[in-house]
Amino acid sequence: MVQKAKILLVDDRPENLLALEAILSALDQTLVRASSGEEALKALLTDDFAVILLDVQMPGMDGFETAAHIKRRERTRDIPIIFLTAINHGPHHTFRGYAAGAVDYISKPFDPWVLRAKVSVFVELYMKNCQLREQAALLRLQLEGGNQNGQAKESAGLLAELSARLAAVEEQAEALSKQLDDDSADAAAVATAAHLERKLTGLRRALDALEPGTGGAPSLPTQS
Repeated sequence: MVQKAKILLVDDRPENLLALEAILSALDQTLVRASSGEEALKALLTDDFAVILLDVQMPGMDGFETAAHIKRRERTRDIPIIFLTAINHGPHHTFRGYAAGAVDYISKPFDPWVLRAKVSVFVELYMKNCQLREQAALLRLQLEGGNQNGQAKESAGLLAELSARLAAVEEQAEALSKQLDDDSADAAAVATAAHLERKLTGLRRALDALEPGTGGAPSLPTQS
């Protein structure tokens, strides 16, 4: 049974959280509410999230400050953040969002279909990432014991399958970059493509290290 991904929704207004839940419910994932930056940081201490939807204007700790805390933590720094804002202060405000570590910056009111599509991409990447890490760990164990029980051939086959699955995710990421380049600002496309490329590069590097003769088991990449 595949475990559902968790999506963190951060907004100080209950009606906005309710609207986000209505939009994202079709993804059939676990939606977690946080009504403040502090509450979001507490949730991130114990749970892993595929993506964070973060309101910019909040009393106390605003979205930018919350994102800065998230990016400083080893455990959470690679989680994608999509900023949501009801106020458009121009390019400088948008640039501040990307500088804080956002992969996208969306002004309200936003198109529900576009938001759901963007979130679904990060959920899919997260699920693929988890699956690949689990398979890589299994493969590493098989490679370590392959010479003892005649499992070398089986391990090689699993390695090939894992490489093919990663190639499929890399192809999806490339298609996503082209789609975002058409549908959103250049800065959003560049930020998203860079994030996906960094995570997939880490996965590919870990997989390549599993090849026979590369010197042993790799350190697997962290989730995002």
